[in-house]
Amino acid sequence: MTDFEKARVLLRQFKRSSYLFGTDVLTRVGEVAAAAGKRAALVRDTFSGSDDYVGLIRDSLAKSQVSLVAEIKGAGPNCPREDLFRITDSLKETEADVVVSFGGGSTIDAAKAAEVLRTLNCEIDAYFGTGLVAKALQENARSLTVHVAIQTVASSAAHLTKYSNITDVSTGQKKLIVDDAIVPAYPVFDYEVTYSTSPGLTADGALDGISHSLEVLYGAVGKPYYDKVEEIAKVCISLAVNYLPRAIDNPNDKEAREALCLATDLGGYSIMIGGTNGGHLTSFSLVNILSHGRACAIMNPYYTVFFAPAIERPLHLVGKIYQEAGLTGTDIEALKARDLGVAVAEAMFELARKIGVPTRLNEVEGFSQKYIDRALAAAKNPQLKMKLQNMPVPLTTEMIEGYMGPILEAARDGDLTLIKNVK
Repeated sequence: MTDFEKARVLLRQFKRSSYLFGTDVLTRVGEVAAAAGKRAALVRDTFSGSDDYVGLIRDSLAKSQVSLVAEIKGAGPNCPREDLFRITDSLKETEADVVVSFGGGSTIDAAKAAEVLRTLNCEIDAYFGTGLVAKALQENARSLTVHVAIQTVASSAAHLTKYSNITDVSTGQKKLIVDDAIVPAYPVFDYEVTYSTSPGLTADGALDGISHSLEVLYGAVGKPYYDKVEEIAKVCISLAVNYLPRAIDNPNDKEAREALCLATDLGGYSIMIGGTNGGHLTSFSLVNILSHGRACAIMNPYYTVFFAPAIERPLHLVGKIYQEAGLTGTDIEALKARDLGVAVAEAMFELARKIGVPTRLNEVEGFSQKYIDRALAAAKNPQLKMKLQNMPVPLTTEMIEGYMGPILEAARDGDLTLIKNVK
């Protein structure tokens, strides 16, 4: 069975019949929406060619006798709070009984959170953390409007997951809602929409997908779901690592595009089983200067070295994938502990160089010491505690300065020797 076939089998296991994915599926959005309601509010992105795709959605809704009661502009990158509030206000003006989102992760995240605010009529800060939406819905005897989430980018897999990332632009800090209550009931992904994605956005998205599976794999060591996470990560990371350079070199390579769509969806599957950790935690403090996927990709090699003594099994798996992709000549099987982590980190650097992505923070325009200070402060925030707990080498708030500080300094300078392992 090829990685493509394995990926499709895994996604069907994950979402059963609720997930509409592949090519030429936008024309079926109406029948999906009609199963949920008759008055749809569409929250949509605007990008080159988006009007043509939205036209297909409109026609499909009309054919299924679903009225389009509002079209609302989607969210900017990283879903700023201001966009969330604007979308919430627009939704409140409708009597929509089904919410349809069409966009990348930020717009889908905005639609998730906006429906929470519309239904519960509360401040967004009340829901940052885990399970707080479901708790409030139960206490208020309310339920969220059904969400049809149409993904447009091979990236965050927001259409499949329980996460909504919201950014306070004034502070440059991203925070997270984690709740099964906000998982879209009907996810949709038409791969053809991704064919025109720019090389930069293609790289960002694929790196985000790799980070999802990689970080969950690291954190799953010793847990009962490790074998399933490993099965998913092996296919996800292999597809992304092998086909990302092809998609960048030839944006019209449909096989490479499908590989990245499948890989990033599997990244979404991963984060519905376990949680992300170090790379994602730090990325939340870098939103002013880096895209999310790129920030995770820069940070994960450094966290890999820090975690290495505790994650030898996953590192042998990941290292072999990079080795077979021609990204390292090192004998991965012969290495252990920190040496193994360094070899895998160097292979990750090689992929980054191959696709034109920075390998250290000092290469990023606008970076300064304040971002390290911000990341260290954010790691101590109780609302982000889940990321510390998900680490294969868990950190307490008292350990952040002594261990995370050197990781960030290593990432600043590109110097793996600065990283200290916990004994």
